[in-house]
Amino acid sequence: MPFTHILGQATAVATLETALRGGRVHHAYRFEGPDGTGKELAAKALAQALLCSAGDVLGCGSCDACRRAITFSDERPRSSHHPDLMIIERAFYPPETFTPPKNETTQISIEQIRTMVLAHAAYPSHEGRARVFIIRRAEELSIGAANALLKTLEEPRIGTHFILLTARADRLLDTIRSRTLPVRFAPLPDEIVRSILQKEKVPEERHDLAVELAAGSASLALELVDEERTVARNAFIDAAMAAVNTPYLGLAVAFSESLDKDKDVLKDDLRALAASLARQARQSVNQAPRVAGVAAKRYEAVAKAVVNLDRNASAALTMVAMIQDMKEALG
Repeated sequence: MPFTHILGQATAVATLETALRGGRVHHAYRFEGPDGTGKELAAKALAQALLCSAGDVLGCGSCDACRRAITFSDERPRSSHHPDLMIIERAFYPPETFTPPKNETTQISIEQIRTMVLAHAAYPSHEGRARVFIIRRAEELSIGAANALLKTLEEPRIGTHFILLTARADRLLDTIRSRTLPVRFAPLPDEIVRSILQKEKVPEERHDLAVELAAGSASLALELVDEERTVARNAFIDAAMAAVNTPYLGLAVAFSESLDKDKDVLKDDLRALAASLARQARQSVNQAPRVAGVAAKRYEAVAKAVVNLDRNASAALTMVAMIQDMKEALG
């Protein structure tokens, strides 16, 4: 059955299964919680159940409709093979999909909502069962896109369902939150993250660090054991600490200018740096309390930088300020 492979989210799964069995599926859900905790798996399972042509209220997972719902194109856009399941995501569709063409570098545009949601939600589904829209990283909806979505969210056609996925529900407009029913996904227990690493045949000697840094996210744990990313992440930590330990601020500027421009990658690297500092603080607290205190203050500076990036602050300026704060931790 489609929901059985969702691990560690018994409450969320029970909520959705109860709604399906009772025929009371809400027209707009908000799946919120950290990335890598099963939100998209649950969204696809719900979509299967709604589109299932075998009459199984939880989705049989094996009929033609269920199979097509979770089969995606190999080329961009990686759309579902089922015409009544649509994915909405920043930069998911090529710019020329929209009129005029639109590069979605930072937000889900109003053009995407008009073209991929409003133009389809106004009509019956292709196969008559339901129509499902999954909106990935819904916090990236631009204000215009969110406002364009509001009326459809409030008064959809019968059988039309929206599933908004977000790790930052606080960044959604209040009007979007008020029109969606929350289903919360908690960080995964460490033992489940370990079991996923084992299933992916990750060597056991690499489990401990990945589990510690992943903070309950299976996707992050798998990324952390990727050899290429591990090398890049370690290089980032070494470069950051080199900039902190030099008396010259110029190295901090050079460091900030050399970074990957992708803020998501930068935030992941910062979280790894923060975890490294946290380990240093824990290991030093008894034998070298002053060292532990400095590491703790530097941890706070890194955490502050992640928050600032979440608020769309300049990456370069954020890094320079972080390095300066970490220097000042020495007192």
